[in-house]
This record gives sequence, structure tokens and C-alpha cells, in this order.
Amino acid sequence: MNFERGVVMKSGQSNDIAEASFEKRKSPLGGSQFVLPLMFVALYGSGFVGAKYGLPYSPPLTFLVLRFGLAAALIAVLAMIFRARWPKSILDVLHIATAGALTVGIFSAGVFVSISVGLSPAISALIIALQPILVAVFASSLLGESLMRRQWIGLAMGLIGVGFVVWHKIDFGTFQLFGVGMSVVGLLGVTFGNIYQKRFCANMALFPGGAIQSATSAMILVPFAMCFERMEVIWDAKFVIALSYMTIGVSIGALSLLYMMIRRGDVSKVASVFYLVPVSAAITSYILYGETFDTPVIVGVLVVAVGVYLVNSQKKLV
Repeated sequence: MNFERGVVMKSGQSNDIAEASFEKRKSPLGGSQFVLPLMFVALYGSGFVGAKYGLPYSPPLTFLVLRFGLAAALIAVLAMIFRARWPKSILDVLHIATAGALTVGIFSAGVFVSISVGLSPAISALIIALQPILVAVFASSLLGESLMRRQWIGLAMGLIGVGFVVWHKIDFGTFQLFGVGMSVVGLLGVTFGNIYQKRFCANMALFPGGAIQSATSAMILVPFAMCFERMEVIWDAKFVIALSYMTIGVSIGALSLLYMMIRRGDVSKVASVFYLVPVSAAITSYILYGETFDTPVIVGVLVVAVGVYLVNSQKKLV
């Protein structure tokens, strides 16, 4: 995506006109230092609960095949409307597809399967919130990024804060080891997917790239759905709502915001906002299922907020 500040691009030069408005204001993550990440967190965190809302009516992988297939079609239409530039080389397509298979396909499959076997969305979100630690470690060696002391402190505070938010939700008596393992698979997918995206295709055109990645994710999950599921769907109104929200709100909205943040900031800083995802999941759980807040939630939110601020701060500790 190529943008010039204050200049309206000609047809075919950009696939995301709205993104230009974010480019005009500088911050570590671009656009706005807090607005863009908070929008992402609200959408992404609610997706964990959205999965739980729709899974009673569809097997997890079947749900994802439908979701990614619809998302690919819708994003492709947006790409045509904005006359976006599609990647010209097969290598570019392969890089985009690989990043999508990891960030979108494997991540979502891990989370959906874990929730489908009974793991709480909040616990799954907690496991995914470990991503900044993994990204900080691997990005330093793979991408040459480095973290200052205060940023490491912020990462640690984020992990502690997440523990405050979701620890009270863990029921060790019914803990699903398989579900935990699948969430870890999702964690590894989104971690290495984000690093791969930053290294090989950070500047991909948003809509064509999103269409390729959604289509790739659908295709790699089809054989697994055919082998391990009956692929039967109960077309209840709640399932339609869940599918629509997960397609438009998360697959298109949240992931577009994530790729915009990856393009504008260090991967380690972008990953720090994942610490807020369990908070968003907890709030959505309260709205939909009446799960109440208590002292650990309040304390955890405050600790997470400070941790994210430290990671995204550009000033050095003295």
C-alpha cells in the first residue's frame, strides 16, 4: 500500500483509502497511539466469546471454513471496488498466504477447537496473551528488534495483569488439557505469523492480502473438517449472527487493524496490545453471559494498562 500524506491517490494505487487518515498522525503504532489498538482489542477480544456463541450450532472447523470463505469473498469485492493492486509475483502471493495460514488459519483453529471442547474463552485468551513474550524473544533474533528495560518491565506487568483478570475463572477440576494444547497451537500460529508478516509482507495491499489470507485459511482447514467433523450446521438465528460478526467484525475489521499496526510499529510493540484481549473477552462475557467483575479484574485491568503504556513508550528509563 502506497500513501502520500495529504494526497488523494489515483484509482489502482491503493486498496485502503481510509487508512490514509491514520498515516497523517504519528505514534508508535501509527494513526493514534491508543485509538487504533483499542479498536483492535475490542473486536479481537469479543471474537473469543463470539466463537462460544456460535459453536453450539456448528463444529469448530466447519464454522471457520464458512467464516473464512465468506470473508475472502467480501474482501475480494472490496478490493475490486477500490481497484486495489493484487500481488504480481507468485513469491509475494506465497508469502502472504503463509502469513495468513499462521496468523488466521492455525490461530483460529486452535482457539475454536479449544473452546469447543469446553475451555473457557477467558482461559484461551489468557494463553494467547502470552504472545508478546514470545514475540519479544523471537523478534529480537529474527527481525533485529530490541526492547529497553522499561519495555521488558511492561511485558512482565502485562502478564501479571492478565493473570489477575482470568485466574479466578480457572477451574482445575474440569481443566481440559487438550483444549489448553490447542490454544497453545493457536498461540504459536499467531506469534510466528505476525513475525513472518512483518519480515516478508508487511507492506501487502490490505484488501487483496486479506482476501488471499482468508481464502488460504479456508482451504487448509477444509480437509481437516472433512476428516474430523460431520460438517453439519444448524442454521439458527444465533449462528447466523455469530458467523456474520466473526466474518465482518473479526476477520475483516480486527485483522485489518492488526495488519495496519504491524506495518506501522515494531512487532514487539504491536504484540503488547494482546495483553488487553482477555480484558475485552471478560467484558463481552459479562454483557452476553452475565459474568461478573471482581477485584482481580479491576486490578488486572489497571496493571495491564500500565504495562501496555510502558511497552509502547519511546522514552528510556533513567
